[in-house]
Amino acid sequence: MPKYIIERDIPNAGALTAEQLQGISQKSCSVLSALGPQIQWLESYVTDDKVYCVYIAPDQASILAHAEQGGFPANRISEVKTIIDPTTAEA
Repeated sequence: MPKYIIERDIPNAGALTAEQLQGISQKSCSVLSALGPQIQWLESYVTDDKVYCVYIAPDQASILAHAEQGGFPANRISEVKTIIDPTTAEA
């Protein structure tokens, strides 16, 4: 199943409170539950004005459906082609 990085433009995302982040997470999980098991949220990284989410999904249309139903922006959706880490440098 493909893995995606979703870039969400959310002004002042880094200033969201724990309660606000919990509410956003609960909404996301609720929509994911309704969409079915093929789309999965792995984790998200919150920065000052963006949230970067990692998802496994059958296609970009599933990601867009989640965003629309949850009321979340999905400004850029990029399919992960490969993953590298420091061990990639080893011979």
